[in-house]
Amino acid sequence: MKPAKFRRRLRSRIIISFALFGFALTALFAVATMYMRARLEDQLINNDLGRLVKNFVDFKRDNPDEGAQWRLPQYDPPPHIYGKNYFANVPFDLQKYDSTSVSEITLPAADGKVRPYKLAVYKDDNYWAFLWYDYGTRKLNERQLLIALGIAVLIFAVLSLLIGLWLSRRVMSPVTDLAQRIRTLRQTGKPEPLAPHFADDEVGELATAFDDYSRRITAIVVRDRDFNADVSHELRTPLAVISGTTELLLASSQIDDKIRERLKRIERAAKQSTELTNALLHLSRSERSAPNDGETTDVARVAEQVIDVYRSHIGKKPIDVRLEVEQPVEVVAPSSVISVALGNLIGNAFKYTQKGDVIITVGARRGVVTVEDSGPGIKPEDAAKLFQRGVRGESSEGTKGAGLGLAIVIRLCRLYDWHVDLAPRPQGGAVATLDFRLRP
Repeated sequence: MKPAKFRRRLRSRIIISFALFGFALTALFAVATMYMRARLEDQLINNDLGRLVKNFVDFKRDNPDEGAQWRLPQYDPPPHIYGKNYFANVPFDLQKYDSTSVSEITLPAADGKVRPYKLAVYKDDNYWAFLWYDYGTRKLNERQLLIALGIAVLIFAVLSLLIGLWLSRRVMSPVTDLAQRIRTLRQTGKPEPLAPHFADDEVGELATAFDDYSRRITAIVVRDRDFNADVSHELRTPLAVISGTTELLLASSQIDDKIRERLKRIERAAKQSTELTNALLHLSRSERSAPNDGETTDVARVAEQVIDVYRSHIGKKPIDVRLEVEQPVEVVAPSSVISVALGNLIGNAFKYTQKGDVIITVGARRGVVTVEDSGPGIKPEDAAKLFQRGVRGESSEGTKGAGLGLAIVIRLCRLYDWHVDLAPRPQGGAVATLDFRLRP
């Protein structure tokens, strides 16, 4: 499951991190405060009780005939002291404590509830003394302190969140500005310098790096676009000369049928080169082009011409080529683009099939053309890889090519929102599907 968009934003991460840090730090301080308070208070009470019970014994030793209970009226139950001759009268549950210690016990109070007490014990050869201290009120104070600390933790967590919001806005302001300018640049497509709008800091360095990268990419794109335009322009002249010359020669009545057939092949090759030049020019400009007259292109007619042009790939191989038109397919695109897309698929089928059949079906489904062959076939896991630039099938060692044809087809499909794929043919070979319906 993908994380929420809010969680992916850098500013949101800063706010959440700062709020969690403030909450964790405050909570840790509250826990440490409670622990240190309990530890120190325990130590002070124990020391004080130990001192009091010893002073009580010393007072009794110095004043054996006086009642000593009134000296410690705040303790309930009052302290008990036993002389040497009365050790046997000490309750059994008090005899078990060490000579000098402070222990935590529970005793029933007057209201019947059990309350926590600390029992201070002092023992020597002549006296045993026991002093109880009710620290139930201390437990109540601890609960009040815990509630107060909890409220403080919540208050500081809210303050941390508010401070995080304010700091994130201040810290992220240059980054947000940079992102907004890059977003505007992406929408308009007009490169503008970013560095002048930012200070000489990390964000400024990032903007400078973007400017440098943008200049280099723009230079590369302009250079490649100019090169493709220049090549396309320069190739049109010799191709036009070849086409014109073959047309004049074909109009002559002094050539025999064999030469006429060769001239037709030259004419078709010149037309194919012209169409390929136009298609590559569209790709270099990343722009679509509809037929000049605004009408649609008949795919069946283009497929018939492509088969005629690429038939030379078959040579003397025993291959049966069939064009089946099940329903008409009309596409709003130049015939040159459709010719290049179909030409690469049909040409590959002719090239890699050694014997058997190649079946081109127009309108197998609405707006779909399929090219089936009985060649070596492909693996399902390799089908997508074959559309990558420079990748060729495992059974193409004996054939010539650079592995660019299918890469050109996939680029044309992306430009015109078509779809193309390759798959193994159930009866052997491969099937290429070109879907001219616009992708959603």
